[in-house]
Amino acid sequence: MHRRSILRRTAVAGSGIGTLSLAGCLERLGFEEESAWSNPPLVQDRPDAVYLPASTEKMARLGTATGDEFGIALGYTIPHRFWLLAGESNQVDVQPSDSLHLMVTVWDRETELVVPATVRLELVREGEEATPVGSLWPMISQQMGFHYGDNVELSGDGTYTARVQVGPLDTDRTGAFGDRLDRTETLTVEFTHAREDVHDLGVEYIDTQRRGTREALDLRTNDSMPSSRGQPLAELPGDHLGTADSGDARVGALVLDAERVGGASERVYLAVTLRTPYNDVMLPFAGLSAIVDSGGDGGGSERTGGDGDGGGTEPRESLTLTEAVDPTLGHHYGAESDVLSTGQSTADERETTITISVETPPQVARHDGYETAFRAFDDVRFQVQR
Repeated sequence: MHRRSILRRTAVAGSGIGTLSLAGCLERLGFEEESAWSNPPLVQDRPDAVYLPASTEKMARLGTATGDEFGIALGYTIPHRFWLLAGESNQVDVQPSDSLHLMVTVWDRETELVVPATVRLELVREGEEATPVGSLWPMISQQMGFHYGDNVELSGDGTYTARVQVGPLDTDRTGAFGDRLDRTETLTVEFTHAREDVHDLGVEYIDTQRRGTREALDLRTNDSMPSSRGQPLAELPGDHLGTADSGDARVGALVLDAERVGGASERVYLAVTLRTPYNDVMLPFAGLSAIVDSGGDGGGSERTGGDGDGGGTEPRESLTLTEAVDPTLGHHYGAESDVLSTGQSTADERETTITISVETPPQVARHDGYETAFRAFDDVRFQVQR
């Protein structure tokens, strides 16, 4: 795999973004490609937060498919670096043999809610044996949102069939999802690959003055596939406790009747959302816990275990928040609370403090602009009258 050696640069009027176009006619004139795919510039002195990258790649769609329960969209862009989160962040660089960066978005067909599910890929070139690609990485990017992807090597130009094995969900299922999305489906998308098409996608370069600033590229949306943007918290059922920032993620909390998510009657369910700033994209595969304390101190003091301030007489509990997907709440982390349920059933209303801890950062690969964020979190606190 080679890259063209002479490039043509144009400007996108009024956008502050320059487009790098790869001139396909040069090879036909006898110019040789001199190098493999190379990484675009990386912002220096990046903040430990979401930031505007130096560039972004144009994208193209290969097709969509639907099964009994799942839907998928298959797309691609030029091969590019990304970061894996396994203890320390590990950069994955482009290899000379990479043909394209393949991306899969998965959603529930009935609700069109983008969901985290096990995704495995097999590619079959017309007239050849199937090539297993394996499990795709769960990823977040500023323009694609949450998806699955990887840099993939193809055996040349031609017609391919992508067999995408989807499911079951990698989270708990609540509400109407309780008896759905629990099996595997194989969906197929046929597409034609031409190396020229990948090269011609190009790269958009962002103004130097804006690179590294605390903002994000807009999430791309279109009518052919759902978005991984979360529903506004104000539109979700229950009592809204507010939002807070931690690790440059947006943490939201609400409490609602547990029956709404398939729980017991007269019980209270605590739901916590973890999303990116700016675009409100879900951050899956994290580990969250909560301390619910009706001692009423409300002063934000550190309370990580043991008895409450009232000598052990005040209700206090530690909860492990289970990652879940619900057709109404969407992606969230939640648990039923004894303390909140007890407060609901008594006339003695108390101010309860809920402390949320992100103990494991979201285990998703990150594209440029996200790789330094969502790694270290401070506790956040909410107050509720029950």
